[in-house]
Amino acid sequence: MLFRRLTQRSASAIFGVPKRASSCRIARGRRSFAQIFNPDPIPLYFSDNYDIPLPESHQFPMHKYKLVRLALEAKNFGANGTRLSPAPLAKREQLLCAHDEQYVDKFLTGRLSEEEVRRIGFPWSLDLVYRTLSSCGGTLQASIDAIQNGRVAGNLSGGTHHAYRDFGSGYCVFNDIVVSALYFLKQGLVESRRGAVLVVDLDVHQGDGTAAIFEKDNRVATLSFHGKNNFPFRKQKSTIDVDLSDGATDAEYLEKLEKHLDTMIGRYRPQIIFFQAGVDPLDGDKLGKLAISRSGLSRRNQMVYFKAKSARIPVVVSLGGGYCRPIDRTVEAHADVFIDMRYVYHYSGETVTVGPSHGIKKENKNTTDDSDDFDLDD
Repeated sequence: MLFRRLTQRSASAIFGVPKRASSCRIARGRRSFAQIFNPDPIPLYFSDNYDIPLPESHQFPMHKYKLVRLALEAKNFGANGTRLSPAPLAKREQLLCAHDEQYVDKFLTGRLSEEEVRRIGFPWSLDLVYRTLSSCGGTLQASIDAIQNGRVAGNLSGGTHHAYRDFGSGYCVFNDIVVSALYFLKQGLVESRRGAVLVVDLDVHQGDGTAAIFEKDNRVATLSFHGKNNFPFRKQKSTIDVDLSDGATDAEYLEKLEKHLDTMIGRYRPQIIFFQAGVDPLDGDKLGKLAISRSGLSRRNQMVYFKAKSARIPVVVSLGGGYCRPIDRTVEAHADVFIDMRYVYHYSGETVTVGPSHGIKKENKNTTDDSDDFDLDD
């Protein structure tokens, strides 16, 4: 209740920005021989250190984020080619790159209307404020890391693609992908040109907030694969929208994905890709309606990574949705996103072909104790 009485000024003191916007200098250029053959650990960020108190009857599986991190730690993440760190908090000035100032301040100070809170889907609390800033900050920091290392970085939360400029929706308060992309463009960290940023949104629910914000901004191209008959029922216009019918399976999904990835990368030659890696297309997902296998999702992940890697485009990965009950299958599929990432970007030396079979052919020249990580057919 104390936070609800905070003034805008005092909220700014807690969540605000320095008087002068800070600049972020990114070391871009040719990587050294040592960087290529002894790459730095892949940076990954988590936000489950901030817990949101939800009613027992609430349907959102907030506990999945910690379970994903624990599943990855059991696979020796945090070492062996990866680095796990708590996500930094996004700053108010960064949020304002994408969101209306009044909306941002109303959320930070607990002054949203009952209707605005209902539309988001989470009860307001100070814990929610910190969790939201951490989730958004994780994607921002991962974006900076991906540009710096020229490869990849990830956020074990985020992908909050239903948030619009001036309101939240569908469990999304701020749109971390939009905030990061527009912050990069504002700071000049990517060129201000057509298609400099590519969003590849593979959550089963269309990223309507992302599409709406970028619809008239040709610096950002958006590719969305989503269920035709799923939320949101009023779709927005992405650069390319792929509407999938209920029950869509691996073959159709992967064939269309390869076609459209090739089109978007070839057409725009983006400088960075934001990969929203929701796993709710998984067969049996409570909110998904599709029938993509776990193996199919793993091939999806590797397809995105290999195509970006071949084109030398840095990738930023965010977690997105997943709602199986029990939650175990969702946690496994989320973990696969980062296991596949480590395979593609850390264990180099394999010969790779992404072909009409939509599988990954590997001739691994390295020896590793983690071969169980890479069984795509489990």
